[in-house]
Amino acid sequence: MMNLALKRRVTELGPWFQNMRLGEIETAPDHFLGDYPAFKWEGFKHVLPEDLGGRSVLDIGCNAGFYALEMKRRNAGRVLGIDTDARYLEQARFAASHFGMDVEFRQMSVYEVPKLGETFDLVLFMGVLYHLRHPLLALDLLYEHVVGDLMLFQCLQRGDERNALPEEDYDFSEWAVFDQPDFPKLFFIEQRYAGDPTNWFIPNKAAVEAMLRSAGFSVEANPEREVYLCRRGRRPYMVEPPPA
Repeated sequence: MMNLALKRRVTELGPWFQNMRLGEIETAPDHFLGDYPAFKWEGFKHVLPEDLGGRSVLDIGCNAGFYALEMKRRNAGRVLGIDTDARYLEQARFAASHFGMDVEFRQMSVYEVPKLGETFDLVLFMGVLYHLRHPLLALDLLYEHVVGDLMLFQCLQRGDERNALPEEDYDFSEWAVFDQPDFPKLFFIEQRYAGDPTNWFIPNKAAVEAMLRSAGFSVEANPEREVYLCRRGRRPYMVEPPPA
């Protein structure tokens, strides 16, 4: 028999963007993407250890906590989820409580991560970059302050799917390269994309990988379109550390 009190609480906390299975209740069964994000998780979960062995995890833009809870299921130690949306955080705390999982959630933005004063073994930065007015600043802050080793990254992509590696330098008279579809590009959305006024910059594949390299991350795996497992490497010499 369906738990009516649980169903009532799920409805009170709605609308949900992430479809969570709380007993017999699904929080977003009619999501326009389908069973999201569970179906996405199935495509790349193999790139992370099945047993995280007590490692610390930071989930940035955690929404209702789907990935944070999955990390706890994989035996992560300290798990912290952050988001700017108070309603999503209330959903996440409710879901964690439902499963009896010790996960901390805080309301803060990616630009505030220096305040955490700690690094994490694994940082999840999934579906956030294109919502930011200052995407490179965000990557620089993550590199400088919170990514201790690995980062699982996902970003909406449009445009050419090839990954062209740029030359080390281009002459000032060079114009043609900017017309090549596979040259790194960030498409700027002045108004809305998919009805969302926070969709600001949408990169092509070459731009995603170029931005990650520029911020000091090396791509170790690209298990599916838009998803990358990165390791903290060496920041390029011309990239200055961001302000704290």
